[in-house]
Amino acid sequence: MTSFELSREHEEFRRTVRDFAEANIRPHVAAWDKAHHFPIDVVQKMGDLGLFGLTSPEEYGGAGLEAEDGPFTSLCLAIEELGRVDQSIGVTLEAGVGLGINPILTYGTEEQKKTWLPDLVSGQRLAGFGLTEPGAGSDAGATKTKADVDGATGEWVINGSKQFISNSGSEITSLVTVTARTGVTESGKAEISTILVPSGTPGFVVEPAYDKLGWHISDTHPLTFVDCRVPADNLVGERGRGYAQFLATLDDGRVAIAALAVGLLQACVDLTVEYALDRQTMGGPIGRKQGVAFQIADLEVMLHASRMLTYRAAAMKDAMLGDGGPSVKEFKQAASVAKLYASESAVTATRIATQVFGGYGFMEEYPVARFYRDAKILEIGEGTSEVQRILIARGLGLPVE
Repeated sequence: MTSFELSREHEEFRRTVRDFAEANIRPHVAAWDKAHHFPIDVVQKMGDLGLFGLTSPEEYGGAGLEAEDGPFTSLCLAIEELGRVDQSIGVTLEAGVGLGINPILTYGTEEQKKTWLPDLVSGQRLAGFGLTEPGAGSDAGATKTKADVDGATGEWVINGSKQFISNSGSEITSLVTVTARTGVTESGKAEISTILVPSGTPGFVVEPAYDKLGWHISDTHPLTFVDCRVPADNLVGERGRGYAQFLATLDDGRVAIAALAVGLLQACVDLTVEYALDRQTMGGPIGRKQGVAFQIADLEVMLHASRMLTYRAAAMKDAMLGDGGPSVKEFKQAASVAKLYASESAVTATRIATQVFGGYGFMEEYPVARFYRDAKILEIGEGTSEVQRILIARGLGLPVE
């Protein structure tokens, strides 16, 4: 059984990130959200704090934490604390590490790591992960983007499009890792590979940013590739292993999204308790009414359950870095359980919090309105709730399709 009790060092780290978020994010977040402003200076301050390097070795500028130090747990704590103040900033870190750094760190060549990781790990630059397509959302195996080899030059020639790609078009984005069809397997299925595409490459077009329901502060774009040429050496990992690579990448991402949801749940508890004590009606605070108090009590239960599921999955990931840890199958199951429960709880929590605030909860001047808008995507990103239920059922041995 993997232990998931936080160490003293983890708790101290949590306080450091919380202090950072309170000082550097909370005073500005309402204005940033209204303006759809991506605060590059704050992202780079997060880099200075070491948040982008928590899971990377020292040789690339990372923290160099060992398995027993809980590097992945530390990352989840950072995402949680940032997400408690603003979900967009939290997902910027989640995507920057899990989807930007992780594929290169895990599958890249030494030359690719030396070229790209130092700037990404320092937080001075960002990278995106181009997986989702207009016609291939949850069915990532239906990827239509193609990468053909030019017989004369040996270059990859990429054509296709991607959508909903985080950290893909900011002023500090340095590259996007793209999944593409590079042939056909012996069984007749599409061969999927992963290729690095640096920003500014001719034929790589970053389309205008989305006008999103929530996550207004995060950088999210559709991408288009038209005869986009990159060197043969930009292949990440083994040709044809792209599908397996992004499945493993998404497993880690599910736990990180669960941590983001935990931050939102904590915010809902904090906000509703404060409001229920301050708001006076009929001669006293609304928190004395069972109809309000019981709803807030339910939030506290969802928070604790989500946090424990998330920390357990994070601890399992850290244990896998050492000897005698859980199996990949066990971790996958724990990741899906945490992501499903925490994300759906977060959506419910924002609805309850908005109800507790009444009419004020419908006003953008109150943060519960922003959290209400931000919550829904948690049930969709890194695998929808429906996908998580399929994976959990399969993990139990059920032949669900």
